[in-house]
Amino acid sequence: MKGQFEAIDALLATARQEAELPPAEQRRALREALDLSRAQVARALGVSPSTVGGWEAGRDPAGDVRERYAYFLDGAHAKLAGLDAARQAETAAPTGLPHPGPATSGGEAATAAEQPGTADQPHPAPEADDVEDLAVPQPCVLCGQPARHQVAGFPQHLDPAQCATTAPAPAAPAQRPQGRTAQTVQTVPAGRRVRTVSDADPIAAAVAEALATHEGDVEAATAALVKRAIPDAMALLDNSRKGGRYAIVAHPWIPDILRKPSARGADQIWEARPKWTRPELPAGTHEVTALDINGAYLSALKTHLPIGQLEHSTGNHHDRRRAGVHLITPPAWEHSAYLPNPIGNRDEPGPLWVTEPTLRLLLRLSGPRYGLCEPPQIHESFTSGATEGLLEKFRIALKDAREQALAEGDEVTLEYVKAMYSKFVSTMGESNYNRELYRPDWMHLIRSQAFANLWMKAHKAHDEGLSVVRAMGTDELHVIGDWRRVFPEGRGVFEVKVKDVYTVGAATADPGAAHESAD
Repeated sequence: MKGQFEAIDALLATARQEAELPPAEQRRALREALDLSRAQVARALGVSPSTVGGWEAGRDPAGDVRERYAYFLDGAHAKLAGLDAARQAETAAPTGLPHPGPATSGGEAATAAEQPGTADQPHPAPEADDVEDLAVPQPCVLCGQPARHQVAGFPQHLDPAQCATTAPAPAAPAQRPQGRTAQTVQTVPAGRRVRTVSDADPIAAAVAEALATHEGDVEAATAALVKRAIPDAMALLDNSRKGGRYAIVAHPWIPDILRKPSARGADQIWEARPKWTRPELPAGTHEVTALDINGAYLSALKTHLPIGQLEHSTGNHHDRRRAGVHLITPPAWEHSAYLPNPIGNRDEPGPLWVTEPTLRLLLRLSGPRYGLCEPPQIHESFTSGATEGLLEKFRIALKDAREQALAEGDEVTLEYVKAMYSKFVSTMGESNYNRELYRPDWMHLIRSQAFANLWMKAHKAHDEGLSVVRAMGTDELHVIGDWRRVFPEGRGVFEVKVKDVYTVGAATADPGAAHESAD
């Protein structure tokens, strides 16, 4: 009997009344009165900006997150009350909490921030430098002197010796728009790049400067920011590495397998890019949803990267403390009827050079948890001591800027940030457009990590009962079934958005053909 009462006492001790929350319209008013963005509040609470927008539209959180949100709102109310008291002491004029206007609701703002659109389509990263001859010489993007070639659409000299070594003089600072706290921005020459320096937020400062320079013209400011994305990304990388444990080796010795035989040729590294279509569909007619994976290359910056010069080794052994490229004989794959091969489409059998993410994926799938294949056989490797956090501060700075831009509907910053990480990845190899960093091994590893991430999403979809129809590149996954119970929808890095919806059935033998006709 005593034990039963103790159980009831324990139950009552754990029971608690949910924290009270103010009405939805006051939640948004409290946040905006403190000049806080949804992204800032979301980071503090450990949720997404769209979730905060939903709370401000009328949805209520539950559990521990409700307690944290109530604590934030109570603190915001107290903060504003203190500010009001200070103003009253200074001006002897009574002030109060802001009241939200009836014309705009938090729900409308949240819906607008979450709507997918063409502006959020990821910038494609070229497979290699597209070198073209120019009929009429155009100013080189690096030095401004006439150049007879363009690389990836940018006029520039192919020979560094032909490129002028003097960086352009920094432009005089333009008057900044009123109504926003101006960031102190200084442009200083550093080699062949012009670095944007800001003690606070270099991304926000660059956007403010571009808008001021182009007198608020959004299209012109965006174009200017995209054009300077590479030097700005390198400056942000330099800034993020201050105080880091490891120094980046920007121009190490590279083995021949990582060198292009010609400007238009490719090296010997296989990136395992998926291009897979399910050979047979389930019986009946089905609606297929093409999902777009947000920020694929941004997420892939978190991968094991070799720190220093690659060193050669032989033997069927993998050291998880190192990373690089490996010559392997891949295992047989017997699941192509419903899942893509982890090494992608390959016509020729036998050994091939793969990257660290591909090797780790194969080893993971061959382990006891998955048991989908045999372990790959490793013949030789070029590796160095590695860390998964080498670009982590750089990645987080870009991710935070992207999330805040989405929350605030700031398409200029969104396009600028996307250009920074996509062009950073695509030009860190043998590219004339980025001479500050020569790490083709990193380029291959980051790309392969994006492919490996997509493969794991395909496996998750299959494991949750969805039928995977296609997996393409780094960011496209086609599925049949209720995908919203598997993947969160939105524009955030950890969310997906709908790219297309089409119908397939018994009359259509090739799902790829059905998708093309639907386009």
